[in-house]
Amino acid sequence: MAELEKKRNELSQQRDVIAEQHAQNRTQANEDREALQKVTIRVETLRTELSSTQQTLERMESQLQQLTTRRDELSKSFDEGEAPLAEMAKEIEQLLAQRAEVEGQMKQARDVMTDIEQQLQKLEELRAQVEQEHEEARNVLEQTRINGQEQKVRRQTIEEQLLEAGFELNALMQEMPEEANIDVWQTMVEELEGKIHRLGPINLAAIDEFEQESERKEYLDAQNEDLVEALKTLEDAINKIDRETRTRFSDTFDKVNAKLKELFPRLFGGGHAYLELTGDDILEAGVTVMARPPGKRNSTIHLLSGGEKALTAVAMVFAIFELNPAPFCMLDEVDAPLDDANV
Repeated sequence: MAELEKKRNELSQQRDVIAEQHAQNRTQANEDREALQKVTIRVETLRTELSSTQQTLERMESQLQQLTTRRDELSKSFDEGEAPLAEMAKEIEQLLAQRAEVEGQMKQARDVMTDIEQQLQKLEELRAQVEQEHEEARNVLEQTRINGQEQKVRRQTIEEQLLEAGFELNALMQEMPEEANIDVWQTMVEELEGKIHRLGPINLAAIDEFEQESERKEYLDAQNEDLVEALKTLEDAINKIDRETRTRFSDTFDKVNAKLKELFPRLFGGGHAYLELTGDDILEAGVTVMARPPGKRNSTIHLLSGGEKALTAVAMVFAIFELNPAPFCMLDEVDAPLDDANV
């Protein structure tokens, strides 16, 4: 209980310190804002003076240009003898004096403009520095405000949790023993929560549900054993069919291939033909007929002419027919694509 009272006092002191620091930061921010405003006004004033000085300088440069033009005109008139020499010399001296005076004023104006630019640059740097300090102060103020709000919300949360649990803060602090420690009690709470979580929700009907599920499991296990046994029987039958199919297909393939090799030369008067598998697995591979009539290279039946395909097909039909011959065999227009000699 003393620990909670101490914690509460510490939170109250922290809140007061944060409030005081918040007020100081706000005062400092106002002072920085006023200083920034003064610097901005001074910068604008110097910019106005600089603009006026530049205009004066431009006006003096224009006067200098006019005096220079006038001097050139007078010099030209002097050379041509259009005016008295003494008067022209006097006027030239006056113009030179005016030019020197204007140049001196221009130099002074340039110096003033340089000084104003330097002051303006210093004021710009000072304004940037003040703005940076103002930004830092505002960030500190905002962070202080956030920390204060966080402490306030944290305290309200703790009070709400106590009310939800059915406790009153003052009564709880009075009843709490002096040796109470937050860390020790927090550890005890975490251990109790872990034990409750491991126990899980209380279900009074769990025993009946367990018996029902056990019976269902036994029924499903029996069905699973029947399915596994049936699957094994099917797999054995499939393997047996595959072995028998491979054997019978291989024997049939060899016999048909041998008969094709025998009948093809008889129909063509020479040449060679044979069957070829398109894959390694007998059950999935296709069969290609390779035929080489007399005088041609080995090729598939698709590369032969129509008559050659017909004769090759006849040889293939009789090669298959001789495996299980019937009393008679009827063919319809076998000689349609053949010429007279082959017919």
